[in-house]
Amino acid sequence: MSKKTQEIWSYAPAPESSKVVQIKEKYDLYIDGKFVKPSSGKYFKSINPADESEICSIAYGNEKDVDLAVKAARKAYDTVWSKLSAADRGKYIFRIARMMQERSRELAVAESIDSGKTIREARDIDIPLACNHFFYYAGWADKLDEAFPGRKPKSLGVVGQIIPWNFPLLMAAWKIAPALATGNTVVIKPAETTSLTMMILADIIHEAGLPAGVFNVVSGYGDTGASIVNHPDINKIAFTGSTAVGKIIQKAIAGTDKKLTLELGGKSANIIFDDAPIDQAVEGIINGIFFNQGHVCCAGSRLFVQENVAEKVIEKLKHRMASLLVGDPLDKNTDIGAINSKEQFDTIQQYLKIGVNEGSEIYQSPCNLPKKGYYMAPTLFLDVAQSNTIAQEEIFGPVLAIQTFRTIDEVIQKANNTPFGLAAGVWTDKGSRIFNVSSQLRAGVVWANTYNKFDPASPFGGYKESGFGREGGLHGLIPYLKFD
Repeated sequence: MSKKTQEIWSYAPAPESSKVVQIKEKYDLYIDGKFVKPSSGKYFKSINPADESEICSIAYGNEKDVDLAVKAARKAYDTVWSKLSAADRGKYIFRIARMMQERSRELAVAESIDSGKTIREARDIDIPLACNHFFYYAGWADKLDEAFPGRKPKSLGVVGQIIPWNFPLLMAAWKIAPALATGNTVVIKPAETTSLTMMILADIIHEAGLPAGVFNVVSGYGDTGASIVNHPDINKIAFTGSTAVGKIIQKAIAGTDKKLTLELGGKSANIIFDDAPIDQAVEGIINGIFFNQGHVCCAGSRLFVQENVAEKVIEKLKHRMASLLVGDPLDKNTDIGAINSKEQFDTIQQYLKIGVNEGSEIYQSPCNLPKKGYYMAPTLFLDVAQSNTIAQEEIFGPVLAIQTFRTIDEVIQKANNTPFGLAAGVWTDKGSRIFNVSSQLRAGVVWANTYNKFDPASPFGGYKESGFGREGGLHGLIPYLKFD
């Protein structure tokens, strides 16, 4: 896009007010129906990635706090939650969903401030989907016998859940809602860089009147999560995060009777055939890799374009990238917000250097980046080989690696040549080709002529080093149940 065009179509600032959320100076742990100080007295800072300012202080829970939370959850399970009728459990979950809806604007602004994601994405995607997951599983609470006829489903007990930083509230909803619906009690740890909306959710759940101990929040770093994983009185672990940490958790619970679900990293293939609707596909590419600054486990970070349309697709893609606005996450015009943390920003920059050093051609869209905060221009790499690091490792940022192909067999082989297997996209005008290709892709989710579409009724999860188990839909109930 030329400078003259940018000037003609420049947008006036449209900031969302941060005053709709009253952020406390300090947030404590939520254990046994009360907000309590951490036993160590330690707190850590939560930083706004948009301007590097301090948002608030978050309690740093340790092994002692985790033990208190697990004991509270066990007591609540034995004395209250497991004895409550399924219909009444559903009413509590439904009430939480309604109260989240009532405070949706507050949650969206808090999520945007804390994580760096744009207010449009938080407002229109994260928060509504999180509410919908609670609504959806509230409906399943009294229908478990119908869901699994003849199998006599029973709750597990106390579940430990560890949440990532890329979709803090949404990933919490994916885990909390089915756990409560199936009659379990919860001990959950949010990511250390994005704990704010979990603390607001704890306040909502407290106001909803959920019995004390049914839901507990212990915030902290990796050692806090390890204490949850290793606690002997936890019956199930649900983890979303990196593959490296997932492997550590799998080793830690080996030899125990704990159930486990892992939703880990990805290096998903987005495949464009020559008969695809090109303009629609370009929008799908943009959504697939630049949504949430590329902080998406199922991001379409590997683009495969059929050779005879590659030049046209790349030209249109560069033109579309030039129109993306990078800047203040709270501005409703912004397309790409801030990278979540300084650590992640540095990691992405390192991958850019690796890509260039390995011989790939880098292209970054022309844009004015704010001087303060962690911002990155949308980036793509051309001349990428299968063996290149940027084609094999998860970058978790707004970076796209582009390769070409000639035949269906070639692209299937290339797409499956990865240790990951979380998601994929197929763009073509032929339904038969969609079924043919998607059936051969080793990916947990395959989108056809779209990308990054989610629904509470649809299961999500991966193969290989992308984890195992499913979240969402009827399948999302199974990890929280045992059967006679």
